[in-house]
Amino acid sequence: MNLRRGITFALGSVLLVSAAQLSMRWSMSRLPHPDQWLTALGDGSVDLAAVGVVLAAILAYALSMLCWLLALRDLPLGRAYSLLSISYALVYLLAASLPAFNEHFSLAKSLGVALVILGVITINSRPARAPVLRNAP
Repeated sequence: MNLRRGITFALGSVLLVSAAQLSMRWSMSRLPHPDQWLTALGDGSVDLAAVGVVLAAILAYALSMLCWLLALRDLPLGRAYSLLSISYALVYLLAASLPAFNEHFSLAKSLGVALVILGVITINSRPARAPVLRNAP
C-alpha cells in the first residue's frame, strides 16, 4: 500500500471533479434549457464554446473516476472518501471568488467549508494502520 501515491490520485480526482463542476456550471449558464437543445441546434443559436466546455467537463469527470479508482488501490476507503469532500470546499471557494460564476460568500457557507476542511484534516492527520489480512480457510 502506497499512501503517498493514493493521496496523489485522490487529490487529482478532487481537482478534476472540481474543474468539471465549475465548467458545467459555466456552460449551462450559456446554453438553452435542455428541452430546447434540438430547436437551438436547428436554428444555430447554440454557443459552441459552451458545448466544447461541457464535453471537456465530461472528459474531466471520466479522468476523475480513473484517478479515484487508482486512489482506492492504495488508500483505506474512509481516508480516501474524506479527501473527496475537499471538492465541495474548492468549488464553493472558486465559484465565490471568480466573477464568471456570480456566487457570493456568506458566513454560514464559509463556516461549513471550514468544518469540512477541519474534518478532512482530522481524519487524515493520524497515520493509517496497516490492513488486517485474514487467512482463507
